[in-house]
Amino acid sequence: MLSTFMLSLTACAQQPAGFGNSQEGKKDTTMNSANHPYMAETKIQNVASDPVFQGKGRLIFPLYRTIPSGAALSDMGDYLPWYSNIRTDVTTAVLNRLKEDAAAGKQVIYPLYDEAEMQQDPEKRNTGLVFFRGKKGAKTAIVNAGGGFMYVGAIHDSFPHALALSELGYNAFCPIYRPDAQLACEDLSRAIVFLFAHQKELGIDMNHYSLWGGSAGARMADWVGMYGTAAFGEQDKPRPAAIVMAYTGLSEVTGKEPPTYSVVGTSDGIASYRGMQYRTQQLSKAGIDAEIEVFPGLSHGFGTGKGTVADGWINRAVKFWEKHS
Repeated sequence: MLSTFMLSLTACAQQPAGFGNSQEGKKDTTMNSANHPYMAETKIQNVASDPVFQGKGRLIFPLYRTIPSGAALSDMGDYLPWYSNIRTDVTTAVLNRLKEDAAAGKQVIYPLYDEAEMQQDPEKRNTGLVFFRGKKGAKTAIVNAGGGFMYVGAIHDSFPHALALSELGYNAFCPIYRPDAQLACEDLSRAIVFLFAHQKELGIDMNHYSLWGGSAGARMADWVGMYGTAAFGEQDKPRPAAIVMAYTGLSEVTGKEPPTYSVVGTSDGIASYRGMQYRTQQLSKAGIDAEIEVFPGLSHGFGTGKGTVADGWINRAVKFWEKHS
């Protein structure tokens, strides 16, 4: 399905770089007990190995980036190329929410594939679905981080969005996918099928769900939202009620896209705001409800936009989604 334009987007297959052995960085004075919060100086490795996540904490951080063992949460921006507005207070808020839920006995990281599938393809062990709970029975958003199909920048580009959505009452999930355009869409499609199959146990409503994404994650959201899960080898499931796309250079328009809300900054050197404006116009011409917000001065990968001129865009995107629910 993606063969005509995938070559320039697909990263080479590789094993996760993981955490290094160097000891640079400040001494970690925090504790891993369930009642002690993570702080700016908490070591990234300590969070990834925290027993509260039952061996899956490594999925929280970019698996395909080398992170020194001495790196602290305040250093997170050093390992997220192409992103901007990376705030340690946002990072710690996200991680403490996950830790609190996990310590309370709530599962926060779900596998996408069963053991037999992971044995057949070991790289599927590097996938998962991170859950930020909202109100029981509330609608569902699936938020896809970018990373240029070289890594998954969920810690900045999907977890904070999911946290904000959960605080508004929605149930939000963040796929951790294999960094390859085709495989990423397969993983997202599997996540959608999983959520439809388990919505009762999870306490979620998949009717009129939304797909969100930033950069490469926005491409995933659009491709799966447009072509459907069956196009990527999974059971055919309903299309999303709306797509929310942040800072992506996607230009194609087929006329089959769901209603689309887009955001981008004028100083983005990767995704042209003019290109995104033009695509929004083309979607509208095709009869698709489409809106865009363009933020002056912002560069690529501004995330939730907290503390910038983009602050609050998630609430406006939610209103767009609700209009189509």
